[in-house]
Amino acid sequence: MTHVIQSFTEIAPRYRALFCDLWGCVHNGHTPFPEAVAALQAFRAQGGKVVLVSNAPRPKPSVIKQLDRIGVPHDAYDEVVTSGDATQYAMFSGSAGHKLHHIGTMPKDEPFFTEFSDPVIAELAQKNPITRVPMAEAEGIICTGPEDEINGQPEDYRAAFLLAKTNGLTMLCANPDIVVDYGEKRIFCAGALAALYEEMGGKVLYFGKPHPPIYDLARRRLAAMAGPVADEDILCVGDGINTDVLGAMLENLDSLFLTEGLNARQFGPADDLHEVGLNEWLAQEQRNPTYTMGFLR
Repeated sequence: MTHVIQSFTEIAPRYRALFCDLWGCVHNGHTPFPEAVAALQAFRAQGGKVVLVSNAPRPKPSVIKQLDRIGVPHDAYDEVVTSGDATQYAMFSGSAGHKLHHIGTMPKDEPFFTEFSDPVIAELAQKNPITRVPMAEAEGIICTGPEDEINGQPEDYRAAFLLAKTNGLTMLCANPDIVVDYGEKRIFCAGALAALYEEMGGKVLYFGKPHPPIYDLARRRLAAMAGPVADEDILCVGDGINTDVLGAMLENLDSLFLTEGLNARQFGPADDLHEVGLNEWLAQEQRNPTYTMGFLR
C-alpha cells in the first residue's frame, strides 16, 4: 500500500538522490511549477542530488535549452538524463541498421541527430553515421514522436507501418510515453505510435522509462558526480503510473507518485486524496508506489 504525504519534506531526509520526471512534475511544457522547483532546490540545499530523468526524445543539451527557455533554474537540478540520450547509444551502434526512416516533429527533433550528451555518443555518431531515408528504402525506423506534435494520431501511420512490418523493420522508440499534457492539451508521444506498430506485429526497442537503459544511464551519471549511491537511497518521482512508478518497481527503487499530472482527472484536487480509494485503484493497476502526493511541493 502507498502512503499519502502532503509535503516532500516529510520523506526527503531518507534519500540522497532523486530521479525526477520533468513534464507534468516540474513543468507543463510552457512554465515551471514554482512549488516543485522550490522542493528540488531545498533538497539540493540539504546535500541531495537531483537527476532529471525524462522520456524526452531529444538529448540532454536540447532539454537543458528548453528548461532555460521556460524558466527552470539551474539550481533545481544537478544532471539531466533523457530517453533520447539512451536511444542514441543504440541507434549509432546499429541496433536497427544505419539507413533509418525517421518519424518525428521537425525541426524540433533535429537535435536528436546532431547533439550529443557525452563524447562516447559523439564518437559513435562519427564512426557510424545514420542516413535518413524514405520508408521503402529503410533498414529500420527511429521514432521520436508524431510528425504533427499537436494533432498527430497513431492511426495516421497505419499504412506506413504495414509496409514497415512487411519489410521486417525494427523500430527504435525514443520516447515510451503514450501521451503528455502540453499546457491544457493532451497530445500523443512516440510510445503511442510504437504501441500501434507492436499491435500490428512489428518489433520495437524501447530505451526510456520504464525500461532498463535509461536507469542504467541515470545511475552511471549519478555515480560520476556523487560516487556510489545505493538503490535504497534513490527515490523516483513522477506522474506516470506506467513509466515512473512501474520503472521504479522494476528497478527495485522507491517511488513518489504525483496524482496531479496525467491522472489528475482520476483523483481530483491534490488536497483531497483519499488513501483507501487510491490504494484500491493502485491494486487494480498492479502498481505500488512507495509514496503518493498530489503535486511536488
